[in-house]
Amino acid sequence: MARIPPPVATVRTAVRRALRPVAAPGLVLVACSGGADSMALAAATAFVAPRLGVRAGLVTVDHGLQDGSAARAADVARWGRSAGLDPVEVAVVEVTGRPGGPEAAARDARYEVLSAVARRTGASAVLLGHTRDDQAETVLLALARGAGPRGLSGMRYRRGILVRPLLDVSRADTRKACAALGLVAWEDPHNTDPAYTRSRVRADALPALIATLGPGVVANLARTAGLVAADVAYLDGVARAALSACRSPAGLSVAALSELPPAIRTRVLHAWAGELGAPGAALSHRHVVALDALVTGWHGQGPTALPGGIVVGRRAGDLVRVDV
Repeated sequence: MARIPPPVATVRTAVRRALRPVAAPGLVLVACSGGADSMALAAATAFVAPRLGVRAGLVTVDHGLQDGSAARAADVARWGRSAGLDPVEVAVVEVTGRPGGPEAAARDARYEVLSAVARRTGASAVLLGHTRDDQAETVLLALARGAGPRGLSGMRYRRGILVRPLLDVSRADTRKACAALGLVAWEDPHNTDPAYTRSRVRADALPALIATLGPGVVANLARTAGLVAADVAYLDGVARAALSACRSPAGLSVAALSELPPAIRTRVLHAWAGELGAPGAALSHRHVVALDALVTGWHGQGPTALPGGIVVGRRAGDLVRVDV
């Protein structure tokens, strides 16, 4: 029996771990751009899924941001069918005109259409090709932005139907797996375009850290994300219970909020602001600090404005939404 190249085995093992919870004859979809990470993921899924009694398909997203994107998506789809993946779909999205920068707009459009395809096909999971290196880059970007624990927790292994089996697999291994399988991966020019912050982190910042601190820094950054994510999940659970305990007929009780540790109180305020309708992408640390000041730094100040046209004030011992 031919020996399986170690990088191929590494990727297949990661996929097998992700697919085991999927009950046969469940359907999973692989989101495949044609890059090395997602090609290695798709090839491993095509191999592993039938052996576990799981149906596996592929969806490739055409963002329409580069010349030839439609042809490239069609090539990926043809390869997916030849690999035995079924169903295979090309999803076309419109990125221009969306809020945020181009990276965020493309990501939001991609996740929306992947979720829509999953609902329509009845898929229980969509597998994404993010690697350990992507996780390390995410942590560095969060540090640079001054993000709190939620940002430092990086990308989740599972979020709803989205699953990232390769978060413990290196980018080098996905490239080696493609080479071993004879797969020709597409090199996205955006990944090396210095106009994008993540590209600069990938090309300059992370290599500088590796040169200074050693190659283990990538795994250590990714491990930090996992450790922080576990703490965030626990604190979020405590905060959900605290939010229920702080509710009053008008809003939230200031007295009850005052009894909470800051780490829990700010989470409660963040969650409550979301319930009021403040969009999560626009709700920042400074908004939560302003809400917290209505509890811990009250000196008769006026109400606080939140994203989405929401205004919160303090009335008769409660935090309440104020009509303006």
